[in-house]
Amino acid sequence: MTPVPLTDFPLLPLFILLTSLLVAPILFALPESAARLRTGINLGMAALKVALVAWLAVKVSEGVIYDLRFTMLPGLEFKLQADPLAILFVSLSAILWLITTVYSVGYLEHGPHRARFFGFFSLCVAATVGIAMAGNLFTFLIFYELLTLATYPLVIHHGTAEALRAGRIYLIYTLTGGLVLLLGTLGLWVLAGTTDFIPGGVLDNVAAERPRAAQLLFVVLVGAVGVKAALVPFHAWLPVAMVAPAPVSALLHAVAVVKAGAFGIMRVVYEIFGIETAQALGMTAPLAAMAAITILYGSMRAITQDDIKKRLAYSTVSQVSYITLGVALASPIAAIGALGHLIHQGLMKITMFMAAGNLAEGLGVKKVSQMDGVGRAMPGTMLAFTLAALAMIGLPPLAGFVSKWYLAQGGLDAGAAWVIALLLGSSLLNAVYFLPMLHRAWFRDGTRAKETPKRPRIGWMLAAPPITTALMVLAVGGFANAPFSPLEWTRFVVAIAYREQSQ
Repeated sequence: MTPVPLTDFPLLPLFILLTSLLVAPILFALPESAARLRTGINLGMAALKVALVAWLAVKVSEGVIYDLRFTMLPGLEFKLQADPLAILFVSLSAILWLITTVYSVGYLEHGPHRARFFGFFSLCVAATVGIAMAGNLFTFLIFYELLTLATYPLVIHHGTAEALRAGRIYLIYTLTGGLVLLLGTLGLWVLAGTTDFIPGGVLDNVAAERPRAAQLLFVVLVGAVGVKAALVPFHAWLPVAMVAPAPVSALLHAVAVVKAGAFGIMRVVYEIFGIETAQALGMTAPLAAMAAITILYGSMRAITQDDIKKRLAYSTVSQVSYITLGVALASPIAAIGALGHLIHQGLMKITMFMAAGNLAEGLGVKKVSQMDGVGRAMPGTMLAFTLAALAMIGLPPLAGFVSKWYLAQGGLDAGAAWVIALLLGSSLLNAVYFLPMLHRAWFRDGTRAKETPKRPRIGWMLAAPPITTALMVLAVGGFANAPFSPLEWTRFVVAIAYREQSQ
């Protein structure tokens, strides 16, 4: 580990966390009428976070590991670390927070409770960044629970009976998952004497001496984080939570909650157990089977949904499990696909949810059956949606194709040829529920544009974000092998994970 010189600003990870954590009480305190000041603070801090994360990424790429520890209780430390895996997730969070902030300002321009919304929005992002940079499971648990509490007010933002019901369901699932994670954290500390995340894992000796205890701990930890990752049968909260405003839906699916769960699975497999230990315990095969079931189930349920956001929600249930599948295959090639999909799915899905929000705001379209002719009414929004949908299906050279290509190659590398059939079947199901939406939008005549000649009434802050992320979907796919691409960074992360395991 390279020590952090004073000139490298050793508190940089903490400052990145504080850019959204400390701004939250300021946003809560602002009056509703202070729209310009609130917008300036939101956008300024989001831009500052992106700049600080870029600085951090450069230093980590040079071999610097940031490790900040504060002893809270004997044997328990609050620990932040900026390792390559953390950089992958925190970069996604920072960039998409900035884009979603722009979208949220436009979306809530005339809405109520903006101070409350943006305050909890900032806490949500702070929790996500904390999860990304948590250096041990104890710190991860703290931010994991903060994420639950911060997102609940966003889910129930509209205050309707339906929203309150969705919030209750969300809390039941996520707080139960958090309680199980607390038990798992205590179990890890008892078995290993540490909760640190270490490449290669900390349980190899425990697994050799007490394999049943290690297997039970694996089930407990993966089950706990699997709630937020929406693995079947822990997924039911996610479609229900789509009653939330469009920016919240985008945040839940692309950056925060489900990604926190998927990221937690990576930490558990790679840095608590180690991939070889997890495989020796016989736990990777059941995890792969669970991911495969979720992939197919989510897609089949998406086909039956007429509500656009619920169709996208079940699509997320399916798509996020690609990440779990890639981890569980225990192949470095599949791991590249899994980590790449962490980024790619975020870009694709945030594009689609922002586009869905624009359709609802600009045309009042909330159902697939209402989409006839919307492509001509809102061409920019629907072009972005179309690009993301084709990427989800896996059309080359878009981002989704790159992920599936590496997962397929990883399946062959792991001796699991069934993964090819799974990915082909999943892509076919993706086409079944996305192509009819595109057909309605572009090739059916609709009267909606004639009925509303002065609409859509959306400003640039709603129109620009989905177009921006759609172009990013195209760029990360078309330039996947470029030195600056997210995929190149995933190769860096995977090389560390598998090198440490083999030593």
